[in-house]
Amino acid sequence: MKEPFANTDAASKFKIFPEFVILLRFELCHRKVMIRGGPNIMAKKFKLDTVDKRILSDLQEHGRMTNVELAKNAGISAPPCLRRVRALEDAEIIKGYHADIDGEALGYTVTIFAFVGLTSQAETDLQEFEVLVNSWDMVRECHMLMGETDFLLKIVARDWDDFQRFLTSNLTPAPNVSHVKTALAIRSRKNMPGVPINFAP
Repeated sequence: MKEPFANTDAASKFKIFPEFVILLRFELCHRKVMIRGGPNIMAKKFKLDTVDKRILSDLQEHGRMTNVELAKNAGISAPPCLRRVRALEDAEIIKGYHADIDGEALGYTVTIFAFVGLTSQAETDLQEFEVLVNSWDMVRECHMLMGETDFLLKIVARDWDDFQRFLTSNLTPAPNVSHVKTALAIRSRKNMPGVPINFAP
């Protein structure tokens, strides 16, 4: 059990570091918002062959690729290709399909990473914080960390004032939150979804 953060008054509850982003090294574990526990049991038992990996790679890069195109790239006919996709979905190896949206086109010009420390790291308190974070639309990612910081949040806002309102009205006054440090993203050069897929047997 790591040491909890010391209690601080409201004026010193957070610091703003807009100059650059320092990403913490994730030690041992992380979790998305409301995703708890280890890997899905079915996914762990699902044995992937080269065809499955080709399908996963294509869908990860091009989520709207047709079944006919998938089958052609995988070197199989369309019906078995569709069955494979359905099996991958049922096993929750494919968790969903999403559009890659330009946030700035919708007015979200600021991205901030918040490093959050909690007063208590009891499992019930961690779960309560995750439930609360899940209700905040501006928080796009939530990772629980091993180390002196309990959670890393990725937050989007329309501008700096919009983020400051969220920070002072929602995040820092939240139950069990003792410490918040933030870092403003100056620019993003790489944002790849998913994971690398190795085609070696």
